Amino acid sequence: MRGGRKPGSCAAIRPLPLSSNSRSSNGLASSEDIVGGPPRWIGRGLSCVCIKRKGIYERDFTNLTPLQVERLKMLKHRMNIYFDPSRNDHQETLRALWTATYPDTELNGLISEQWKQMGWQGKDPSTDFRGAGFISLENLLFFAKSFTVPFQSLLNKQGGKRAAWEYPFAVAGVNITFMIKQMLDLDSSKPRTFIKTVLLQMLAGDERAFDLLYCVAFMIMDKQWLEKKASYMEFNEVLRSTRTQLERELLFDDVVRIEDMPSYSLLL
Repeated sequence: MRGGRKPGSCAAIRPLPLSSNSRSSNGLASSEDIVGGPPRWIGRGLSCVCIKRKGIYERDFTNLTPLQVERLKMLKHRMNIYFDPSRNDHQETLRALWTATYPDTELNGLISEQWKQMGWQGKDPSTDFRGAGFISLENLLFFAKSFTVPFQSLLNKQGGKRAAWEYPFAVAGVNITFMIKQMLDLDSSKPRTFIKTVLLQMLAGDERAFDLLYCVAFMIMDKQWLEKKASYMEFNEVLRSTRTQLERELLFDDVVRIEDMPSYSLLL
């Protein structure tokens, strides 16, 4: 943390531990967990009520600029699109993710054992998008294209001393998208914290703010994974601490863009 920063004060409430039947064999949310709704374990982390000191955000949430209204509408629309394996544009986006990830390897098909090497739970990655939707695929593709070096480093587990049982990269990415969606709570009429308002200010300046925040979150998650010497059974705990770190940095007084977040430097 940079000296002189003053985040909002935060009262955290820790829930009861997760039950064992809410995890898949790899410790992440499984396809069964997210059929008909979000993964049961996500959203049970630390809930935070933050008091923001920055006067620019201390205003009625309904007092939005036309640009903020439009970009919020666009983001909410993205979040409500389910991945549909029968749609040509969704198929092409999935192929684009493969090409961006493995540019020198030809994909045999949208259902292939090859997908497992990226960290999907099976040979059909479409079954893992149910909890977070199409935007989770867009997030992964944005990360792969915009920050190739850190993306490949995380994909191939190149940094630090790794546990014998690692988190599956792609499925972890889907869970990170869902975590950020829960954190921002965009479907509420008014924000329960200033985090949502902060993001709207950022969206007014850069429509890529959500996607950039996703990339930062992935880097924070992996950094904390290494620092905690975590194994796959501790993924949920690491994701909760990632959310706490994101909230803390977003509330720093001098953070007005995603690029101002201290952890953005992890992408450079």
